[in-house]
Amino acid sequence: MTVSFRAQAGLAVITIVTENNGRESMRGHKITELKGIGAKTGELFARLGVKTIEDMIHFYPRAYDEFKAPVPVRELVPDTQAAVRVTLKKDPDLLRYGRLPVTSVSVQEDGISLSVVWFNMPWLKKQLPAGSTFVFRGHIAKKRGRLTLEQPEIYTEDQYRTKEGTLQPIYPQTKGLGNKTIAKTVRQVFETRDLAREYLPESLRARYGLAEYNFAVDRIHFPENREELMYARKRLVFDEFFLFTLSARFLKEKKEDVMSRNRFRITGTAQRVLDHLPYELTHAQKTVLNEIFQDLTGGRVMKRLVQGDVGSGKTIIAVLSLLECAANGYQGALMAPTEVLAKQHFESVSELFRTFDIHFKPVLLTGSMKAKEKRETLEKIRNHEADLIIGTHALISENVKYDRLALVITDEQHRFGVNQRAVLEEKGTEPHVMVMSATPIPRTLAIILYGDLDISVINELPAKRLPIRNAVVGTDYRPNAWRFIAKEVQKGHQAYVICPMVEPGEMQDLENVLDYSEKLTAEYRGTGIRVAFLHGQMKTDEKNRIMEAFAAGYIHVLVSTTVIEVGINVPNATVMMIEDAERFGLAQLHQLRGRVGRGDAQSYCIMVNGSGDEHAGKRLEILKKSDDGFYIAEEDLKLRGPGDLFGVRQSGELEFRLGDIYTDAEVLKKAAAEARDLLERDPKLEKEENADLKRMLDGYLEDKFREINL
Repeated sequence: MTVSFRAQAGLAVITIVTENNGRESMRGHKITELKGIGAKTGELFARLGVKTIEDMIHFYPRAYDEFKAPVPVRELVPDTQAAVRVTLKKDPDLLRYGRLPVTSVSVQEDGISLSVVWFNMPWLKKQLPAGSTFVFRGHIAKKRGRLTLEQPEIYTEDQYRTKEGTLQPIYPQTKGLGNKTIAKTVRQVFETRDLAREYLPESLRARYGLAEYNFAVDRIHFPENREELMYARKRLVFDEFFLFTLSARFLKEKKEDVMSRNRFRITGTAQRVLDHLPYELTHAQKTVLNEIFQDLTGGRVMKRLVQGDVGSGKTIIAVLSLLECAANGYQGALMAPTEVLAKQHFESVSELFRTFDIHFKPVLLTGSMKAKEKRETLEKIRNHEADLIIGTHALISENVKYDRLALVITDEQHRFGVNQRAVLEEKGTEPHVMVMSATPIPRTLAIILYGDLDISVINELPAKRLPIRNAVVGTDYRPNAWRFIAKEVQKGHQAYVICPMVEPGEMQDLENVLDYSEKLTAEYRGTGIRVAFLHGQMKTDEKNRIMEAFAAGYIHVLVSTTVIEVGINVPNATVMMIEDAERFGLAQLHQLRGRVGRGDAQSYCIMVNGSGDEHAGKRLEILKKSDDGFYIAEEDLKLRGPGDLFGVRQSGELEFRLGDIYTDAEVLKKAAAEARDLLERDPKLEKEENADLKRMLDGYLEDKFREINL
C-alpha cells in the first residue's frame, strides 16, 4: 500500500493505492473488537446505531466545536459559547452553597464586569493566582443582569493558540457515553483500519472537484480547518446521493415496462363511503383519487408518490384506495413509521368500517404484539381472512405471507427508504405501490428522489381548518410562553415543546430535552400540569408508552426532539413551541408546526430564536407569512447556505446521514445526472471499469437491508 499527497486548487489531494477493499474487510467486525470497548460500552454504542467498525466510520459528527479567537468582554453574547483572554487581578474566591463548593473570580474590562464560576472544583483557587493570564472558554449566560461564564475550560495562552481555528467533532451522544469517548474510539478506528479502494472514476472526481474517499471519511471526523471540512463533506454528500439514486434506478424497472397482474375495476364501494362522509373532499383530494383509480384500472403497475401537507387528507385517500383493493378480492397493506401511528390508522379504519357497515376485515401487525396474538394475525393474513393489513416494518418480516397482495401503501416514505419499500413490494406479485409523504419537497428534487414514481400533490387543506397563529420570539419571551401553555392546558388542551438536543453536551448554548423537561416540571409544580419527555434514543416500548399517554391526554406537555415529526396525531394539541428554531430548516419547522391545528380549536406555533441573530429571525418570518408547505420548501431551497452546515443537522429527509436535500440541492442534481448517465452506458454495471463501484453499491444495499433487520 502506498499513500501520497499533492496540491490541487489549494487543497490537499490524497492518492491511495491499496490491494484490498476496506469496506469488505471491515463490514463484519464488531465494535467490541476494538481496544477498550467492552460489552457494556458496546451496548451504549448500539443505542446510537453503531454496532460495527464500518458503522463507526460513518457515524459522522452532528456538529463541530470551532475554537474561535478570544473576544473582548464587551462583545460577549448571552447563550453562546465563547473564549475570553483575562489577566486575573486577584485570587479567586472559594464560596459554598450548602455542601457545594463554588470557585469564583470577577473580571473587569472597559467598565464591564464578567463573573467566572466553577462548581465543585475547589482546587482551582490555587491554580489561578493573581497576576496570571489565561484563556477561559465556555458558556456565556446572563444571571441577575450580569454576564457569567459558567464552568469554562482553562488554557494558557500558548495552549489555546495551538487550538485556535481548529474544529473539534461533536457526535450524537447517549447517557453514559460522552463525546470524548466517542472521538477517542473514532481515532482508534482510523489509526488501525484498512484503507478502502477508491471506486469513483478519477475523471468524475476531477469534473466535480471531489476528494479521494479515504481522505474524505478521515477529514469529516477530524478536519484541520473549515475549508478541509467542506471539501470532505462535499465528497461524502455526493456519494450518498449518487449511491441512493443509482440503487433506486439500478434495482427498479421503469413503471411503463411493467404490466399489472392485479387488474382492478371500480366497484363503487369507495364512492358509497364518499357519498356519506360528514365532509366533502377538497378538489385536490378528488383529483389525486381519480389519478390513483386510473392507475389501478389502467393495466400497468401503479407507482405513485402522493405529497401533501400534514393535515391535507392523505389518509382518507389511502383508505379509499385500500377499500377498492379489498372489493376487488385482493389484500392491501399500509405501512406506518411508528406503532402509535399504525394503531391510530387501524382504529380509524375500523371505526369507518363499523360506521358504514363494511364487512372487509382490517388487522394490525406490529413488532410489540404478544406471540399468540401475532401468530393468529399471521394466520389470518396467510389465509386471506384479513383484507387490509396495517402495521409498522413488521409487515416486511420474513414470516409474513400474504395472499394476493395487490396494493402497498407506505406512509411517511422518507422514514423508510427505497429498500424497505422494495421488500414490501416483493411480498406480492407486482403489487401497485403508493407512497404518502408529508414532506413538502420541491418538485424539482422530488423528481430526482422518487425517480421511479409518478407524483401527485394535495395542495389544499380542508376548509374547516383554522390557520395556525405564529410568533417568532427571543429567549426573554420564554416565561410568557410557559404561562400561555399553562392557560391552554387549563382549557383542556395540550402542548409540544421541541428542543434540538437530547441531553447536555458541548453545545451548551442549545436547549436539550432532559434539562428542559426538568425546568418545566419545576415551573408547573403544584398546578397539576403533567410534563414528560421523548427522544429517539429511548427504547421503542418506552417511546410508544409516552406517545400513547400523550395521545390519550394523560400527558399535558411533551418535551421532545423532532422524533415527534411523524409520530402521532393528537387533535387536542394546540401549542407547538420550538426552542432554537433557527437551527432547523424551514421545511422541517413547517412539518413540526403541522403537529398542531388538527382539531377544531385555535392553535399556535411559538418559534424561539435562541441565537438572537437578525438574519435567522428574518428566515423564521417566512413561516409567519405562509402555511403553504410547498412555497416554504422552495424558499428553504433558496435560503440554505454553507453556513448552515456548522449547526445542528437540519433535516431528516430520506435516509441520508450527511446530505441535506435543501443545502445540497445542486450536488443532488449532479449526482443523479451522473447515476443516470452511468446506467445508460452500463445498465447492469458489468464493465470491468465499474467493478469497484458495483462492489460499493452491493455493500451499500447490504447495509441498508441490514438496517431494517430482515
